[in-house]
Amino acid sequence: MGGKEILRGRVWKITDSEGKLIDDIDTDQIYHNAHLAITDLNEMGKYAFGNLKGWEDFPQKTQRGDILLVGSNFGAGSSRQQAVDCFISLGIQLIIGRSFGAIYKRNAINAGFPILICFELEKFQIKNSEMLEANLKNGVLKNIDTGVSFWAQKMSDVQMEIYLAGNLFNYGKTK
Repeated sequence: MGGKEILRGRVWKITDSEGKLIDDIDTDQIYHNAHLAITDLNEMGKYAFGNLKGWEDFPQKTQRGDILLVGSNFGAGSSRQQAVDCFISLGIQLIIGRSFGAIYKRNAINAGFPILICFELEKFQIKNSEMLEANLKNGVLKNIDTGVSFWAQKMSDVQMEIYLAGNLFNYGKTK
């Protein structure tokens, strides 16, 4: 079924060569259309960010339970569900971004995959490989290594219910 309200994991900041969060990462950069014929969720993870310059080797570096920090308009573009599923496949447990593409956000929520919005994410002092604690219910983000806390938007009540149910289909069975 669904997940926990408080998540802890190692951080990956998806940045450019200057260390700035990358904006407008589209679904083709997340999961290239060359791999759309793959339907096995367990296989999808190895192609995550395969078309994002500088991040092509991300699947080999990540570990189950990691957390991604991304820029604005993450997941822009097509309605490609694989762009959500590839992170589920890798065991990424949360994505925090300044904003998400509308369809990507809806796909993530429907899949029961947690995403949080944090408009001023750059101000949150956390580095790659540091540990983050995220409270999905109240939006508190805490750098476990430094003790510094910051705020994201909490999940909406419906988003939280879908997440705790595991996905939209399971949630629908409870109504």
